[in-house]
Amino acid sequence: MSTAQQRRAYAGPALFSYGFRPFFLSGAIWSALSIPLWIWSLFGGQTVAGHLDWHVHEMLFGMLGAILAGFLTTAIPNWTGRMPVIGAKLAALWSLWLAGRLAMLFQVFIGPAAAWIDAAFLFVFAAVVWREVLSGKNWRNLPICLLTALMAAANVAFHLDAALGLQGLGTRVALAVAAVMLALIGGRITPSFTQNWLRQRGETKLPPPFGTFDKVAVISAAVAALSWAIAPGHAASGLLLVAAGGVNLARLTRWRGNRTTAEPLLSILHLGYVWLGLGLLLLGASVLTPLVPRPAGIHALSAGAIGVTCLAVMCRASRGHTGRPLSADRATVAIFAAINLAALLRLAAAFSADYQAGLLVLAALCWTLAYGGFAAFYGPMLVGPRPDRA
Repeated sequence: MSTAQQRRAYAGPALFSYGFRPFFLSGAIWSALSIPLWIWSLFGGQTVAGHLDWHVHEMLFGMLGAILAGFLTTAIPNWTGRMPVIGAKLAALWSLWLAGRLAMLFQVFIGPAAAWIDAAFLFVFAAVVWREVLSGKNWRNLPICLLTALMAAANVAFHLDAALGLQGLGTRVALAVAAVMLALIGGRITPSFTQNWLRQRGETKLPPPFGTFDKVAVISAAVAALSWAIAPGHAASGLLLVAAGGVNLARLTRWRGNRTTAEPLLSILHLGYVWLGLGLLLLGASVLTPLVPRPAGIHALSAGAIGVTCLAVMCRASRGHTGRPLSADRATVAIFAAINLAALLRLAAAFSADYQAGLLVLAALCWTLAYGGFAAFYGPMLVGPRPDRA
């Protein structure tokens, strides 16, 4: 039985018929709720345990963890031809993620157990990815296996940071892993989708196939990001980051993004990759000169590259896998505008101490509008059956 036949044979709730459904929806809701909760705590509200650390953790391991799980549990069966993780197994995996979010929110009351509960999800998810890729002999995607395992290990390092004096190693490794995944996966789907779209419109000048230049770009991002994770203050890390940013921006120019402005659902993927290159450049510059604050590079990568690309992938996958046209409607365009504005405001806050508080609040508002907007407009698609199978 093919993967498509296996999915059609599933007779349970639509929410658990595809990995992207529960994880994209809950990841978006959690992202939309956790940012205002952090802002409230930051400016004197009821304290969320270790509010800055909690905010960082929930963005990198909570929200991003959910979206990675949604994307990979949907994509891997197509890569391997194996039975998808659906139904009760998917519900169990999602429940582990939810338990982690609740544990981290109420860690003041449950103590060290919160770390164990939270860590379980990413380790189980990484094990699922390894099992599926190895069983399907899908050797091309072994780097994805390594990156998911490294993300799980980074989460453990985050929890052990104070006890072992790791000085933020877990956070930096997670951000580095995210950057490499964006270079690897974004660098695969963006030119591929662009090529298909341009070919349908009769264009003959198309993005080139994956080649040596692309390998250099991905490797440069991996080496630079991981070097920074290990030695964040070393000049060599800064130089590697600047070089990787330049190479990846040059890579982007080969994908014909200027021809995609008529379709925001496609052009947003190119814009997400702009944020990746810019983030690597700014992070490298922050190592080399005090003129660029470190939060500028971090938030160009997190709020910019991660925030924008995640929404781009979520919208496209949700539309495609629920039988909707692969074209952005007004609500989707508004979501894309809000997330890019959030990233720009968060970047501005890093450079402006005098107006930082106001810019943070505005950035949080735009972020919540973007991810909350996704949950509101795409939620019905995610919880209901496909229109052609209702």
